[in-house]
Amino acid sequence: MEQGPLIESLLRHLINCPDDFLAAPRLGSQGVVEVAAVVSDLLRELGGEALNPEQASRFSGTFSAQQQNRLQVILIGCWLLHEPWFRQRANLARPARAWLTKGLDGLSEMVSAKKLISDPDRREELVRLCLNALALCPAGETEAQAQDRLSTLDSVERQRVMRASAAAEQKRQREIRERLEREEAERAVPKYTRE
Repeated sequence: MEQGPLIESLLRHLINCPDDFLAAPRLGSQGVVEVAAVVSDLLRELGGEALNPEQASRFSGTFSAQQQNRLQVILIGCWLLHEPWFRQRANLARPARAWLTKGLDGLSEMVSAKKLISDPDRREELVRLCLNALALCPAGETEAQAQDRLSTLDSVERQRVMRASAAAEQKRQREIRERLEREEAERAVPKYTRE
């Protein structure tokens, strides 16, 4: 991983997210911000090409609260990538496109877009997810430190671990219940039939 910008400068940049990036994304006839246009403009600023019509369709759709939150998260991600440190690099358009296209889906299912600005941990999570997606390590941190901190904050990973833990607990309880039922059945069989 290459060294990236300071986490603190990116956090300050996120705090100053303008209202335009927090406005309702255009979905059908509702909303105001054309997310595909914002993404395309950003990709050009990062030295890449604008979205083609097929790619642009990923940033539209019919209205639903889930889709609205996903697109608002993407808009906030665009604002984060608009920070001057990123725009001064010419090799970030491809990983930025991938991150904005699919890399924020899991986060948007777990976290309200507005929390990515208002909540310090969610703000840091977004910054670290961005840097990780761009194969950048925060300035002043080792790769191991960056990964450790990201895993501490990662909402999607935390939810996955909680689900896996709950599934393991259910399996354990089922196995105990089945064992107890077998033992009870064995005790119910008269002793003389076992001989």
